Amino acid sequence: MAVRAVRGAVQLERDDAGHMDEQVGALLTAILERNGLTTDDLISIWFTATPDLHSDFPAAAARKLGIVDVPLICAQELDIEGAMPRVVRVLAHIESDTPRADIAHVYLGAAAALRKDIAQ
Repeated sequence: MAVRAVRGAVQLERDDAGHMDEQVGALLTAILERNGLTTDDLISIWFTATPDLHSDFPAAAARKLGIVDVPLICAQELDIEGAMPRVVRVLAHIESDTPRADIAHVYLGAAAALRKDIAQ
């Protein structure tokens, strides 16, 4: 089984813990579904959030989905002038025999504009 990486992002409408849980949960669910994964396939997940998000840790949404035995970490995204605001990004390391070129990277809503080259 190979180790692969899956990228994803979502832009939040507002900095609110409930909204973050909902949107990050939807992002993680889409990543799992579009890649035919279960939580057993997850190795670790890195979350980043833009500096304007303060209401909660994005990883809390993963725990609420039942992802409880996977290492998770949160970090702050670089504060770059002109960058898209209120964005949570995900880098998930997985075990999968899917070829790297066939991994479905998931960018929901307005975040699809961040990586038009790999957004599914």
